[in-house]
Amino acid sequence: MQLKKYPLSIITFALFFFVSCKSHLHPDKKIFHYNEQTGIASLDPAFAKNQSIMWAIHQLYNTLIEVDADMHLKPSLAKSWDISEDNITFTFHLRTDVYFNDDTAFANGKGRLITARDVVYSFNRIIDKNVASPGAWIFNSRIDTANAFTAINDSTFQLKLARPFQPILGILSMQYCSVVAPEAVEKYGNEFRRHPVGSGPFAMVAWEEGQAMVLKKNSRYFEKDSNGIALPYLDGIKVSFYDSKATEFLEFQQHRLDFINDIEASFKDEILTKTGNLKKEWQGKLLLQKHPYLNTEYLGILVDSSNELVKNSPLRLQKIRQAINYGFDRRKMMLYLRNSIGTAAESGFVPAGLPSFDSVKVKGYHYDVNKAKQLLSEAGFPDGKGLPVIKLLTIPVYADLAAYIANELQQTGIRVQVEAIQKSLLLEQTSKSQALFFRASWIADYPDAENYLSVFYGKNPAPPNYTRYKNPLYDALYEKAMAEKNDAARYTLYQQMDQFIVNDAPVVPLWYDMAIHLVHTNIINFEPTGLNLLELRRTDIKK
Repeated sequence: MQLKKYPLSIITFALFFFVSCKSHLHPDKKIFHYNEQTGIASLDPAFAKNQSIMWAIHQLYNTLIEVDADMHLKPSLAKSWDISEDNITFTFHLRTDVYFNDDTAFANGKGRLITARDVVYSFNRIIDKNVASPGAWIFNSRIDTANAFTAINDSTFQLKLARPFQPILGILSMQYCSVVAPEAVEKYGNEFRRHPVGSGPFAMVAWEEGQAMVLKKNSRYFEKDSNGIALPYLDGIKVSFYDSKATEFLEFQQHRLDFINDIEASFKDEILTKTGNLKKEWQGKLLLQKHPYLNTEYLGILVDSSNELVKNSPLRLQKIRQAINYGFDRRKMMLYLRNSIGTAAESGFVPAGLPSFDSVKVKGYHYDVNKAKQLLSEAGFPDGKGLPVIKLLTIPVYADLAAYIANELQQTGIRVQVEAIQKSLLLEQTSKSQALFFRASWIADYPDAENYLSVFYGKNPAPPNYTRYKNPLYDALYEKAMAEKNDAARYTLYQQMDQFIVNDAPVVPLWYDMAIHLVHTNIINFEPTGLNLLELRRTDIKK
């Protein structure tokens, strides 16, 4: 272990934590253990591009705004904010009791108060080409390039947009927008990824890449619970990096991990019934948590009529695309192939869990063989006669689902040939509009349906508009929604747009996903979120 990089006091603390975490010989300490199978590439918020990084950064840093359990935005570093009449200027009033963690980057090693200048610095890093943050897209074409970020005074930060874009508030809740300490970035340089200095509920102790990471409670954290007790309740967190799901499950069974995220397909049937509940032998031994997760799994269809692939394909016809949507049983698919993890997507592209979701107002597709056959006949292919074989591209892990859909569609007269290719190749082909019919998923970056509806905005390239859908009426609704301050009015526009997508059918929604956790019974106040963030501020361990 490369402990020489840390001061002696930290080494001692880290060793104590590693020993106690492994042996559980210190019952007075509440240490939460979890595994990160894919490892953690960086702890620099500017590179918070995947779940493993976001989970760790969420413990170490704060954002101006965050998302509550109901997917609504609430204050964090910003205690309040104002929006100008023209929806262009957003003024944030910061808390004045939030400090960066102690670190040698500061004078005398003592963490200082966070100010609006730190927010300006953090946001400028995201768009700095020298930093090359994968999160730069969040501000691209959205901010006033001349005067985007301003510190009015120590506790007032101002953001200026190029044009109205109401979902900017949701974007500011993303981990990319965590507030960092300029002194730490400048002191550590390229090593800043290993030396996080934030204001979050936990602080770094030590990190041996590929082995373990240890975080400790931030004793100066600003949040308190409803009884005035300081958060977090935990003393620390230990992250392990077992790359095998089987090993992870074994560690969980032996109480060396407090929870596991998702269940490996190979032992899913051992734990869950087909209806998605714990089998009898596991009941009482552990807790099963299921919660809507903002992810829509779908099949995409290239609909750009100028593309040669589309010109020669039956998928250019709306009725064929609609027939595919009617032609298979999503509910049966969820029951037998997914152990009921997720909800059959019988509304639009926007998933359950978002505030604007309404399955009554957005009518999607359900299983109806007769309707599928009728549409096929109307399109000029009665019982599928004369209809060419359609190739569906997927990745190996979803081959069984694709095969199920192909088999169901064959009953209606639609013949589908499934081809499983590597994920990187599929991404390349969809980005270059070389895939006509493909399996995909869309995971929310922030809690606003715009995140999903932008996938079909005609002025957007691929990504995110992989289907190359373009409809002037849809685009007009999208632009109107972006300028709408009133949530209810904006949600109505979102629902109208989602119904457009259902009717035009550039996609075949499969299911709205579900986060699934297995948790030991002594872990309390551990609640999943729609964004599937790891939320540990209020988590406690029952002794």
